[in-house]
Amino acid sequence: MQVWTIANQKGGVGKTTTAVNLGGLLAEQGNSVLLIDLDPHTSLTAYFDIDSDSLSHTIFECFKNTDWSGDYIYDNAVLPTLTKNLQIIPGSIAMATIDRQINNLEGKGFLLTNTLKKLSSKFDYVLIDCPPMLGILMVNALAICDRLLVPCQTEYLALKGLERMLDTVAMIAKAGRSHFSFSIVPTMFDRRTNASMKALRTMRDRYPESLWNNVIPVDTKFRDASQLHKPLSEVDAETHGLRGYKILLRQILADKIQARSAA
Repeated sequence: MQVWTIANQKGGVGKTTTAVNLGGLLAEQGNSVLLIDLDPHTSLTAYFDIDSDSLSHTIFECFKNTDWSGDYIYDNAVLPTLTKNLQIIPGSIAMATIDRQINNLEGKGFLLTNTLKKLSSKFDYVLIDCPPMLGILMVNALAICDRLLVPCQTEYLALKGLERMLDTVAMIAKAGRSHFSFSIVPTMFDRRTNASMKALRTMRDRYPESLWNNVIPVDTKFRDASQLHKPLSEVDAETHGLRGYKILLRQILADKIQARSAA
């Protein structure tokens, strides 16, 4: 099972869109894919028209009930989406209180690791949508991931959030807890605007080794797909926004093969 974490310490940069569309493309290839919504805003959950307030089993309960078995989690907390092979553990607004509730719990940074170990035989890929802040939720997501993707909107203010996120990655690496590779993914790119072009040039100058060498362009089709509660691949397989994610996925999978060969 491969775990990909999608994180940035700024909201509105395309984290949920990235999780949905990479997950949809992986599912389309026949993989069994699990999405996890760690963000208390529950945007990923809402994307699939799931009302988390009406559920008795969300990722919040998985964090609180460490004795649950893998079968119990799969049968009660994992929900289907409208897309074949694509499932989700919904988020909960209660996750906003999780730092306080588990503050004194031993191993609090590895609760998600323990949950996913119990589900490892059921999924090929897990994609985690993180909240836009450093806290115990992001720590959990980084502790388990094999690949970190950092979407960054190609505009000036998003670059500040990117700096904070990369500081976090460096801190984790310095502590010896980093076993993942990571890529910065430029999103919402509009080549017609000077702001997008300038932001992309800045990323290339500052982070040449970490920056993915392509972009996810602005595309109104992403909004259309969200209204249908489906990945874009099921709505318009040829649109330029989806082509960006197809290229990104090919790169990630190629890197995975290369890393395995090197090992």
